Amino acid sequence: MRRARRLPLAAIAAFLSLTLGGCFGGESGPETPPSGSGVPQAEAPRPLTETFGIIYPMAYPTYETVTQDASAAAEAHGVALIVSAPDEANTEQQIRIMETMIKQQVAGIAISPVDSDALTPVIDKAQAAGIPVVTFESDAPGSARAAYVGADNYATGKQSAIAVSQLLGGKGMILVENGMEEMHGMRQRLAGFIDHLNANSAIDVLEVHYNQGSEEKAMSDIETMIEAHPHFDALVGLDFVSASASTLIWKAKGLDRLAVSMGMTTTSKEALTNGQLAAVISQREEDWGALIMETLLAASKGEPVAERMETGIQDIRQDDARVAEANKQSPS
Repeated sequence: MRRARRLPLAAIAAFLSLTLGGCFGGESGPETPPSGSGVPQAEAPRPLTETFGIIYPMAYPTYETVTQDASAAAEAHGVALIVSAPDEANTEQQIRIMETMIKQQVAGIAISPVDSDALTPVIDKAQAAGIPVVTFESDAPGSARAAYVGADNYATGKQSAIAVSQLLGGKGMILVENGMEEMHGMRQRLAGFIDHLNANSAIDVLEVHYNQGSEEKAMSDIETMIEAHPHFDALVGLDFVSASASTLIWKAKGLDRLAVSMGMTTTSKEALTNGQLAAVISQREEDWGALIMETLLAASKGEPVAERMETGIQDIRQDDARVAEANKQSPS
């Protein structure tokens, strides 16, 4: 089996964790001007009061935005942040990271679980130890987690089906690339997608592949499906990895077929504007980081939190992206 190419994530260091405590204190700053000097005094950094951990399914560039927003929210509240992820999607490594954070007695943990069933016992262990756990992106509904942050994944899959059905006029042949087969959220997306197409269109799903969080495998899957079904009408990607993989293939091959993908990133914005993608289904990922921090802060203080913190779904079409880009570039 070929080993997946590692994709560096600037905000995630090495295998275990990157402690961002230096962002919130450390070396003393400039000398404070004497009182009454007329020089504005810089606001003193908040003292670190507690530490939260975030665990991603894998190291991948899409999560950089989540990390940046979570870090900003953590800094505003004087919270230290440990950000961790396996180099490649791996349930056992996520479990070990969780166990380490429990031993470190962090004040709260946010995790996007690769396998919710396998992670449930360690999530319950953290909760029993008084460490609130928030899931995001993909839920672990059978666990004692305090809350879920993200969109409804079944509804996300349904919205992807609505988009491709509208673009194809309700008929045609499509290829589907999904993420990790054992991930609860990915299974929900596919179920919502298939259910809607079966009930509301004459679209034929030719093949469904899972990339297991590997961009290399996603590219291989997509190229194999295209070769096997050269007359396909559209490709639908139901995860972040499929989005970047399909964009690279569309650029390389100059394909004029429709592509619908997941996640609004810099890459997908460019792909929409340039015509490699016809639509992007976003779960408002840019809101996850701050909402995760707000939820962990409340839960760590024993305050009640909503069981589900829905971020909603956006269906962004090629024309929407082009209009936004034109408005951005036009003089005011």
